[in-house]
Amino acid sequence: DSGALAWSSAEREAYANDLGDERALIAVSAASNRSKADQDPATWLPPAAGYRCQYATDWVADKTRWGLSIDTGEEAALSKTLSNCPNAPVTVTLAR
Repeated sequence: DSGALAWSSAEREAYANDLGDERALIAVSAASNRSKADQDPATWLPPAAGYRCQYATDWVADKTRWGLSIDTGEEAALSKTLSNCPNAPVTVTLAR
């Protein structure tokens, strides 16, 4: 849905195992992982409100890093979340 449909298996593997950006793979509890599943920010945000700015900026950085798109629901949720995050810079090193 985000533009990776035409990716090769090598590109998918690189994305799934991205160790080039510390924000890409974050260890969480099994319960947290299950609650998020494959949801995006339109339908899931971290329960810890104090982490939402970091989560949103990490989401934007990851999408940008890999040249992925966001849908209108994601955009609205990210805009709403980030409106409460003054001075939250997003730095990105492109992966491809």
